[in-house]
Amino acid sequence: MSAKQYNAESIQVLEGLEAVRKRPGMYIGSTGSRGLHHLAYEIIDNAIDEAGAGFCDSITVTLNIDGSVTIEDNGRGIPVDIHPEKKITAVRLAFETLHAGGKFSGDTYKTSGGLHGVGASVVNALCGYLTVDIKRNGKLYRVEYINGGQLKSDLLTIRKNIKGTGTIVTFKPDPLIFKETTNFKYDTLRSRLMELSFLNSGLTINLIDQRGETKSETFSSQNGIIGFVEHLMKESSYLSVQKKPIYFKGEKDDVIVECAIQYNDGDDESLHSYVNNIPTEEGGTHESGFRTALTKVFNNYARKNNLFKKDENLIGDDLKDGLLCVLSLKVKDPQFEGQTKTKLSNMEVEGVVQSLTNEGINHFFEKNTLIAKDVINRTLTTCLLRLAAKKAKELKKKARDAEVKALSGKLAACSGRDRSRNELFLVEGDSAGGSAKMGRDRRFQAILPLRGKVINTYRAKIDKVLENEEIRSIITAVGSGIGKEFDLEKGNYARVCIMTDADIDGAHIRCLLLTFFYRYMKPLILSGRVYIAQSPLYKVEKERGKIIRYAFDERELKKELKDLGKTAKISRYKGLGEMNPEQLWETTLNPVNRRMIQVTIDDTLEAERKLRILMSEQVEPRREFMMENIVFTGDDM
Repeated sequence: MSAKQYNAESIQVLEGLEAVRKRPGMYIGSTGSRGLHHLAYEIIDNAIDEAGAGFCDSITVTLNIDGSVTIEDNGRGIPVDIHPEKKITAVRLAFETLHAGGKFSGDTYKTSGGLHGVGASVVNALCGYLTVDIKRNGKLYRVEYINGGQLKSDLLTIRKNIKGTGTIVTFKPDPLIFKETTNFKYDTLRSRLMELSFLNSGLTINLIDQRGETKSETFSSQNGIIGFVEHLMKESSYLSVQKKPIYFKGEKDDVIVECAIQYNDGDDESLHSYVNNIPTEEGGTHESGFRTALTKVFNNYARKNNLFKKDENLIGDDLKDGLLCVLSLKVKDPQFEGQTKTKLSNMEVEGVVQSLTNEGINHFFEKNTLIAKDVINRTLTTCLLRLAAKKAKELKKKARDAEVKALSGKLAACSGRDRSRNELFLVEGDSAGGSAKMGRDRRFQAILPLRGKVINTYRAKIDKVLENEEIRSIITAVGSGIGKEFDLEKGNYARVCIMTDADIDGAHIRCLLLTFFYRYMKPLILSGRVYIAQSPLYKVEKERGKIIRYAFDERELKKELKDLGKTAKISRYKGLGEMNPEQLWETTLNPVNRRMIQVTIDDTLEAERKLRILMSEQVEPRREFMMENIVFTGDDM
């Protein structure tokens, strides 16, 4: 058999928006829930750019009954005149052509998040239908698209004598692209719109959900990012260190830097950075410049005002404990890594941010000496703890060695040395742990049984967390450390799988473990290495065990009973411990048959909000959340 020929005919040329539909992940990150919401963000960002340019003060986002979303602004309206070179209207050019937009020259928008010129056209390419209504020149214009950007109706004037200006975009994602879901989440959009209202002082943003019982909210902030920090502080369960946030704003070399800082009594850092309203979740040069300046100005001010008792010197990590910060930049020509814009790479921005941060905090400290003293004393406490920990390092090493020795009798390690394949299963109870140890593939699967419920790490101090035997066992088994010392590359496993009973207690244990991973091993989640193992609720047998099937919920049970008939024996598992090793392997451990849920973080603010509701000491918000999200099964009716 001859090899397939490779010649000029083998080279494909994807015309128009076809490339976007062929490789959507290149443009929106994924075709899951995160990518779906990215479609809305692209259109919303265009409206935000109009607000930033001073032409828009109101945006409305509506979730429609048919699953579509409508985004309306009262900006200038997309131009409708004919482009001199392309010979089609400007609005069609923006929605049909990649890398076409009004944001390249810098004349239309001084700063913008959508600098790639692909946002509107990418949205169009990935939708079943999209309609653009434009209020401009006293008229209402409309252009319509279907089936991934195919023109249904060219630009028409549908009404005259219209007051005001603006753009209204309505679109419905294509289920052929978004196979996982086309359902927009209210809470996800709510979180993003709320932060945009804080980042754009004076802008009013409305969110309306017409699906089911209509609900709506309006977001508007006159205090800008100071209000943002105060809101985040109120949402947390920590106490403030200073009376008011540190705040500064400055401009240099076409870069505007605005920052608000609030220290609290917690152990975590919460730094929210944005460039042209785009959240830069992976940081970048602006964060590097900010951190360098923060350390320098704190040290200089402390020495100048004799706040250090001996030869103390703050390092970057000392300033992270309890830091709640919003850092917002406006950059004329930002360079992001990837279309989804999660990391800033402009090298010149680092020096600008460093300079403006140094100047801004110094000026604030000179005017607010008591706040300066409170904040620096807070960071000095962390510094002293670090120095004490350094002296006790050898003792800790001995303790860790003892822990490893103790773990050897508890952990059923895997024999394989390939870390890219090995899996660690955290199993609820000794009984289930015993079955899992016997039923696993010992070449790459390790089993760590957990006794009882681990400590709630949401509010517990680190010393209390480390006193918990089960937590210490997990830390030692994973092998990556915790908190600031966490090193993903030192980990022993490619996947850490939580395997608990399919009941309320099991769900609670999952929440406790996920809270621990989120607080102390977050990179493990961000890298996609944390999973939840799904175990069946029912075993369905027929002909005295000759036919055995498993059902993971009531819906699947009904399907199996319909298939096997009324003579089948139904057994409900009360827990993993009731399953023998062979059954546990077949249903939950075997990579060929098992069902795993990968734990991801689509929205950090929303994740923190839900953790606070579920894991804090406040009972009423948790009760309300559970009632709103309760799922009734057949057994409940």
